[in-house]
Amino acid sequence: MKYEHLFFDLDHTLWDFETNARETLADLYESNELQQKGVTDFSLFFERYSYHNEKLWDRYTKGFIKQDELRWKRMWLALLDFKFADEKVSREMSAQFLELLPTKKNIFPYTIEILNYLQAKGYKLHLITNGFELVQQRKLEHSGLRDYFIEMITSEASNSLKPQKEIFEYALTKTGATTTNSIMIGDNLDADIQGGINAGLDTVFVNHINATAHVIPTHTVYHLKELEEIL
Repeated sequence: MKYEHLFFDLDHTLWDFETNARETLADLYESNELQQKGVTDFSLFFERYSYHNEKLWDRYTKGFIKQDELRWKRMWLALLDFKFADEKVSREMSAQFLELLPTKKNIFPYTIEILNYLQAKGYKLHLITNGFELVQQRKLEHSGLRDYFIEMITSEASNSLKPQKEIFEYALTKTGATTTNSIMIGDNLDADIQGGINAGLDTVFVNHINATAHVIPTHTVYHLKELEEIL
């Protein structure tokens, strides 16, 4: 085998963040009675939350904001779009979101099958994630993915974020891997693919949404089963 160590991203690659986030926000929408507070359209509320979450994550990964600001401001801004300005409620809902989200179990089709396939072939599987340590650990436990991975490298543990090469270098050191016997597998062209390239790794772009690539990976797949053709 050309590779020995496979480094996966978690959110949007294996764990279906969008579906799980939508379910979580639907629960919070009901329990916090947002419709009675002027947030009359759940679908639009989810769209606005997703928009602000993406923008704030981009700022977070570039070092412009801290973790706490990311966590509560995405909720604050989504509610503000409905003219509901209550920082206390925003912070409470943010905490509720982070408590409930990791208990959701939706993963992408063929996730378990491909992990079993790769494990059976003798690959050493790891995760590199910008997600928060405790949140990501709980996602793995509740979705049944924990036992597939030897190491999970997070931005908190490494004190760096994808696409910075330092998080990849930390991952290689922690796992005993090298750039020549490792490959990075993820959905995010900037964080996973460009980050992997910056660190000297081969890459697989998991293109679930048929996006146009502005970074050129070593391989591209549109479904997790296609990894069998590469690995």
